Formats: sequence, C-alpha cells, structure tokens
Amino acid sequence: MFYRLLVRPVLYALSAETAHHFVMRCLAILSRIPPLCSLLAAALVPRDPSLRVSALGLSFPSPIGLAAGLDKDGIAVPALSALGFGFVEIGTITAQPQPGNPRPRLFRLLRDRALINRMGFNNRGALEAEARLSRAGARRAPLGINIGKTKIVENAAALDDYAQSAQRLGPYADYLVINVSSPNTPGLRDLQAIETLRPLLVRVRQVLDAARPERRVPLLLKIAPDLADADVDAVADLALELQLDGIIATNTTIARSGLGTPAEEIQAAGAGGLSGPPLKARALAVLARLHARVGDRVLLIAAGGIENVDDVIERLRAGASLVQVYTALIYEGPLLAARLARELAARLDVAQLKNVNQLRHLAS
Repeated sequence: MFYRLLVRPVLYALSAETAHHFVMRCLAILSRIPPLCSLLAAALVPRDPSLRVSALGLSFPSPIGLAAGLDKDGIAVPALSALGFGFVEIGTITAQPQPGNPRPRLFRLLRDRALINRMGFNNRGALEAEARLSRAGARRAPLGINIGKTKIVENAAALDDYAQSAQRLGPYADYLVINVSSPNTPGLRDLQAIETLRPLLVRVRQVLDAARPERRVPLLLKIAPDLADADVDAVADLALELQLDGIIATNTTIARSGLGTPAEEIQAAGAGGLSGPPLKARALAVLARLHARVGDRVLLIAAGGIENVDDVIERLRAGASLVQVYTALIYEGPLLAARLARELAARLDVAQLKNVNQLRHLAS
C-alpha cells in the first residue's frame, strides 16, 4: 500500500528508464551496506520449508525468482536477494560493452500493467561483470547469469561471442542462460533455428566445462513466445538430445493483440518486446507444450505475465519448477517476491501439501 500510494506516483512522474536507473542506483547503494541487507533478509527471505525447491543441483529458498532485465550488470545482487527472491538472474550481459538502442526505449502501458522495451542489451560487458562478480561476497540466493550476442557481431561469429561471455562469467554463475530470444537485437532470434542453435549450445557447454571443471554449471535456454508450436517442439527435442539442463519460457513478445491501451499510445511506443499480463496466455501455452514434450527430464522456468499467487500456482501446475517475475515488480513494488512467497506457503498449507513440488506433480 505504501508503494502504491506514495512511491509509485513519484516513480511514474519520471520516464520509465529514468525511474529504472534511479531504483537500480538505490539498490546498488543498499548492496554495499551488508548489515542493512541482513536486516532486510531476516524479514523478507522465505524460510518455510514447504517452499524450498531442489533443482539444477541447487537449493532455492522459494520458487519465485527475478527475471533478467532489471539488474543488467549485476550491481545489486545482495539487495535483490535480501528482498526475498528465491533466486536472482542478472543480465543480459554481452561479451563487449554496448549502449543499447537509442532512447526512449522503455515504456509503461498502465492500462495493461505491461511494458514495452527495446533496450537492446545495454550493459557494460562481460569483462566488467567478471571483475565485479569476482569481488562479490557470499550470496543468499542462487545466481543466474543471462548472456546474449553483442549487437555488432554478425550471427556467423555468434558462437565465439557467446563463448567469450561464458568463459568469463561461467565460474561465477549458479546457472547460465543463453538468450537468443530478445526481439531487440537484429537477427538474434534467427539463432533459435535448430541448425544454428545446436552448435551454439554445444560450444557453450564445452566452454563452461573447461571454465569450471570442479562443478558442472547448469546451462539453460530462454526462448521467445512467438515461436510456432512446431518450433517449440523442435527446441524441446533438441534440449533432450543435448541433455540441456533447462528452458525458460518465455521472453517478451512482438505481438500487440488484446491490449486495452489506446492504439495511438501503442504506436507511439513503437517496436520492442511486450511484457506483463498480455503475454500470460501465450507464455502459459508454450510452457505447457514444453512440459508435454520433455516432462521432468528438462527443468522448466516460467516467465511472462506472472503477477499474483494464482499465476504462480498455474505455472507450477503446468510443469514449471521455478517462476520469474519482472514487470509485476514495476507495478507492485519491491516486496512482491516476499508477499508471493507468503501467499504461496499459505495456499500449500490449506491444500495440505508438504512441498511446492507437489503442485507440479498434480498436473501430470
């Protein structure tokens, strides 16, 4: 209530990207004050054993994580994990630093509780992220690192570009995500084609194994909701063939159907990926299709339009082991993850379920 009545109106008086950078600066400062992070964590980090998820060789305090896109450079991981996320994914990080697309490039669609972004992987590059992560202390929650292709690198050289990021960042990742599904880097989604995706995944797996021989770093793939059903099936089959550890379903969409926002406002925002509730139905359909194909042989993480505990439960029952939020955080505030965790624990108690994993098994 405090966020909605007092904080959100102030942030919404700023442009979406200005507000984003202001919030990230605050979180970065908080991350440099360990005692304050510890106080927040004591109040917000889930401790209910019913929420704990064992997956990817890791222990997650809850299945509710932060999607990539908020903390692009990993500057606020301690603060974000103290806010009650069961895991935090940073990025997308590219091998070379890049400014991203020209501004304005981030827009709120208030009527739809959605965002349109064409940020274009703006980040400081893998080398700076490597230096920062090497200095970081112990983490409260598992850390995912999401990597993408540098814009100026042609698709023909993408394998080397991804491999460079994987080599630098793999040693610091609890899991690594290959992002070939953002609509904001020209030609990137072409890498989702099986004939180009297979050698990319094989190459990154080899690099990860060499960079961190003492522990197998789980490798995941993030896919677009705009893939045709046959292409979703092909990705699922490839994941099984290569023994991929997981798939994140899904990234943002280029579709604009079903929006309540006036057409002129949507046109003014222009191109970019749409996130939030308008993505919900397709993201759920892709998740369910993947689960029907891979079962429990490949970990599935659900993202796209998750706002409340009903959405969380729906995705878990559809086959996800973990879920991620981002856009809802912009509308609901920093306590969203802790609130969702409490509400999910309460629902499990009412249903007399001892662990959140039982929701997924109810679906199969």
